[in-house]
Amino acid sequence: MLRMLPPEEAGSWRCWGGHGASAAPEPPSCPVRPQSNCIKTSKYNIVTFLPVNLFEQFQEVANTYFLFLLILQLIPQISSLSWFTTIVPLVLVLTITAVKDATDDYFRHKSDNQVNNRQSQVLIGGVLRQEQWMNVRVGDIIKLENNQFVAADLLLLCSSEPHGLCYIETAELDGETNMKVRQAIPVTSELGDTSKLARFDGEVICEPPNNKLDKFGGTLYWKENKYPLSNQNMLLRGCVLRNTEWCFGLVIFAGPDTKLMQNSGRTKFKRTSIDRLMNTLVLWIFGFLVCMGVILAIGNAIWEHEVGVCFQIYLPWDEGVHSAFFSGFLSFWSYIIILNTVVPISLYVSVEVIRLGHSYFINWDKKMYCAKRRTPAEARTTTLNEELGQVEYIFSDKTGTLTQNIMVFSKCSVNGHSYGDVQDVLGHKAELGERPEPVDFSFNPLADPRFQFWDPSLLEAVKLGDPLVHEFFRLLSLCHTVMSEEKSEGELYYKAQSPDEGALVTAARNFGFVFRSRTPKTITVHELGQAITYQLLAILDFNNIRKRMSVIVRSPEGKIRLYCKGADTILLERLHPVNQDLTNVTTDHLNEYAGEGLRTLVLAYKDLEEGYYQDWSERLHRAGSAPEAREDRLARLYDEVEHDMMLLGATAIEDKLQQGVPETIAILTLANIKIWVLTGDKQETAVNIGYSCKMLTDDMTEVFVVTGHTVLEVREELRKAREKMMDASRSMGNGFSYQEKLSSSKLTSVLEAIAGEYALVINGHSLAHALEADMEVEFLETACACKAVICCRVTPLQKAQVVELVKKYKKAVTLAIGDGANDVSMIKTAHIGVGISGQEGIQAVLASDYSFSQFKFLQRLLLVHGRWSYLRMCKFLCYFFYKNFAFTMVHFWFGFFCGFSAQTVYDQYFITLYNIVYTSLPVLAMGVFDQDVPEQRSMEYPKLYEPGQLNLLFNKREFFICIAQGIYTSVLMFFIPYGVFADATRDDGAQLADYQSFAVTVATSLVIVVSVQIGLDTGFWTAINHFFIWGSLAAYFAILFTMHSDGLFQMFPNQFRFVGNAQNTLAQPTVWLTIALTTVVCIMPVVAFRFLKLDLKPELSDTVRYTQLVRKKQKTQHRCMRRVGRVGSRRSGYAFSHQEGFGELIMSGKNMRLSSLALSSFAARPSAGWIETLRKKKGSDGSAAGSPSAAPDKALKV
Repeated sequence: MLRMLPPEEAGSWRCWGGHGASAAPEPPSCPVRPQSNCIKTSKYNIVTFLPVNLFEQFQEVANTYFLFLLILQLIPQISSLSWFTTIVPLVLVLTITAVKDATDDYFRHKSDNQVNNRQSQVLIGGVLRQEQWMNVRVGDIIKLENNQFVAADLLLLCSSEPHGLCYIETAELDGETNMKVRQAIPVTSELGDTSKLARFDGEVICEPPNNKLDKFGGTLYWKENKYPLSNQNMLLRGCVLRNTEWCFGLVIFAGPDTKLMQNSGRTKFKRTSIDRLMNTLVLWIFGFLVCMGVILAIGNAIWEHEVGVCFQIYLPWDEGVHSAFFSGFLSFWSYIIILNTVVPISLYVSVEVIRLGHSYFINWDKKMYCAKRRTPAEARTTTLNEELGQVEYIFSDKTGTLTQNIMVFSKCSVNGHSYGDVQDVLGHKAELGERPEPVDFSFNPLADPRFQFWDPSLLEAVKLGDPLVHEFFRLLSLCHTVMSEEKSEGELYYKAQSPDEGALVTAARNFGFVFRSRTPKTITVHELGQAITYQLLAILDFNNIRKRMSVIVRSPEGKIRLYCKGADTILLERLHPVNQDLTNVTTDHLNEYAGEGLRTLVLAYKDLEEGYYQDWSERLHRAGSAPEAREDRLARLYDEVEHDMMLLGATAIEDKLQQGVPETIAILTLANIKIWVLTGDKQETAVNIGYSCKMLTDDMTEVFVVTGHTVLEVREELRKAREKMMDASRSMGNGFSYQEKLSSSKLTSVLEAIAGEYALVINGHSLAHALEADMEVEFLETACACKAVICCRVTPLQKAQVVELVKKYKKAVTLAIGDGANDVSMIKTAHIGVGISGQEGIQAVLASDYSFSQFKFLQRLLLVHGRWSYLRMCKFLCYFFYKNFAFTMVHFWFGFFCGFSAQTVYDQYFITLYNIVYTSLPVLAMGVFDQDVPEQRSMEYPKLYEPGQLNLLFNKREFFICIAQGIYTSVLMFFIPYGVFADATRDDGAQLADYQSFAVTVATSLVIVVSVQIGLDTGFWTAINHFFIWGSLAAYFAILFTMHSDGLFQMFPNQFRFVGNAQNTLAQPTVWLTIALTTVVCIMPVVAFRFLKLDLKPELSDTVRYTQLVRKKQKTQHRCMRRVGRVGSRRSGYAFSHQEGFGELIMSGKNMRLSSLALSSFAARPSAGWIETLRKKKGSDGSAAGSPSAAPDKALKV
């Protein structure tokens, strides 16, 4: 049985076994039913879907607003429109949204069912039975086999391995692909068969469910004894069993109580800046609507008091209306109903449809498809697409995002000789494309065929018997914690804690020093075909403080030797003074390797005398058994023996950059996007990668490194960095002078205008101080003045804090991209989260808004899809507000000529169909398909991206321009036909002016004018655009003639009373001349303005289109990027991703098994002067605001 106790109240939470795996009888009453392993991420079921979904939808202000209008329309005294003019679009919107929500929830149900229906072997009544995961209960004993997912949080009872060990992979939990070891407690490790397990009747008291992945506390009570439990005894849901034939576990936490589910917190609801702006604008429009209603209501009251009272005999007031004031009050609500189309409900539907279309374009983009992994790009949300066109800051993980997280042995230095470079006949270093065939390792039957090395001189040195080269590879084959697995003769598989170790041992293997097997006390190595077994005396384990690991072995000849590998900054100071000359040469090689972005290690050895070793070993044993300060005592003994070592050489491992990373970063930088790298790796490695991917260059004025350990040190380093930047700008004649008492906003503005290129590198412990409330602004000012920022040794929480800091003060759109579970918090915090489906599981992808497999696809996501989405959404919104103000304001002008009686100009069917049928599809086609320049030009001219960052295409100014154009159009739309109809006659001399003829003329003019306008706004014509625009016009005339037809009148005589009105009206030449005049007068100013703007002040996109037309038949001339050489400064590339404690486990023998298991294409173009002017203006406006957030970083660099 299992009992879980909250620490504050023992015995208050008690759970018993689910399927009776325990032999103990179930108690007569169980306070808490055992927790099911069923998980649920869906929101609805068949019964709750309709009420819950409607409740959620009416929490939207817009839906509630339109429901309120519908209720008003049901009141006869104030409604001049039929109820269906509102209920039809409202029901359509609610239905579309409900279908979308139901579809999303269906896929969640499908995913849940797929997980819940996985099969697991459960011990029931002493027999293993197949059960679905959802039927597993707390207290069950289940069996796992190799490569199976762990079904729930289990207490490991026993396994096929000696001492109850098993190996797991935790990529789904923490993003780490390294193997981890878990061990059963000794008392249960002998329960190897089902009969013994069936009799197991222990009781577990443990902590309540929580989200701490690395901690677990509990106690097992069994056979009148108690045994402490820790995280080392637990297998968590989401892990995968590796290299272990089978294991049994007791279910401790199931379903939503598991640590995996406890960590799957709710994703933050993200909204775009356009959404937020639209909410503000809708409130303004509603205020404008109320003002118009008040004006017309006052007009109605005055008119009824002065004029209407005289006509009470044949125009009496409605029942219940007894005064002009009350009539005006009712008229106010009537006009609110009539004029509500300034914010039509179809706006929200159209926005969602457009976003859905943009998402499908991302999903369907073959140029973002990775054939190697068969992974397409995926838009996991439909609400953020236009925000992709406004990104100013990118926060990127390093390992697995910029790099492949695949380590390759690239170069080495042995006894002062560097190997790995290939030289041509002239003695120059050969380029990558000029390399000959790789070294042939066919002499070695145990070589790994995937390993490649390009310098044959190293293999020649091995074959010639160079003793130091042999000792070099002997060290690599012995000094490690790798486990070897041989599934068949000569077929070796290495299981390494870190990819670094795997690469080094594989290199030794190919050069003839093959690590073959190990026991707790021996290591067997095949040296050039000869099997040699070394006695393993001690492993001096790695940790992040020591930054090195050592082994002490006894050779077959009886010689005792210590082999050590570690960071150059640590090992070089522990060498014997006799190594000074060799150290200088090796240091030069290390600088060269680090300059190329390689991860470096230094190798050394030391011979130990028998007597000294025996004495040291005895002291080591006592320290290891000490009850207190065990780690400190061991560290002192390790430090004692690792002195006066002899230098062997150094290794250089390449963590390969992903393809296209430098080019992508260069292009994004030209688009004025700042890239910050937030990594858990050490400083040297991160800086090296920064140089490799061209974030950092030798052309930079200075790279500031902040490594302070105290608040004062960090503050001083940041202050000095700002002073240097200001001094450099002043010396270059920019006229800036540094003043300590500058306001924060002014300082930010000045710093962002400095000359020169700077970079900032800051360590995790320094960042912790920099993110404190009293220093975060100083840190942000300094960082934002730099072209590149690299934060090293940062925790997942710090990653999120950095993103939140920029969001808080810069008011800029941020994007976070990562591939591991440690990036999830950063991805969820940023405005846009992008997950790389790489080597580190799928937790980042599951938390992301967009996902793909390679970093290089980011430039296409932003510069093509993002820019187009922003452009399309802005053009859509501008046109939508224009056409609806042009449509609605005609009622306002008509109110002054109809006694403010809330009479509509158009018939109610036109009002209903205007936004649903007549004008919906053309604007949708523009919003989905429009583009200003082709995708190739978007990539070639990154400066085209800047209008989105400056929010130029749709803002409050553009909104008022659209509103003004709509009001101008409505004035002409009403008064031109009104003036013509005042004196116009038909062909037969009869008076032309009547209400229905006027309505048909105005409506026809409106549909034609807005159709011509969208034709002018469309920049990229497709067959769909043509079909929708001209088809909508045709649909209008077809519906118009149908509604005025004799047949419809005979079927619905009370609804369609005006038979033949449309035919008679549109048969008059005067009407068509009026329509033509209205169209020309409305459209010509727009055409003239756009021609003048194109000629006098063209935008960059206009220039690009013109260039494209001029050079249409010419081949684009590509310019190759200039290769920049760099003399590497001293930067250690050491980054040994290793776990402490593995060496002790090997020496104990507990992990030994008894038997093995079977940028060349882009050109930067200067931005047009208008962007520079606006950017400077925006910067100055931000300075005046008096806040750091008001001056976002927008220094334009061409």
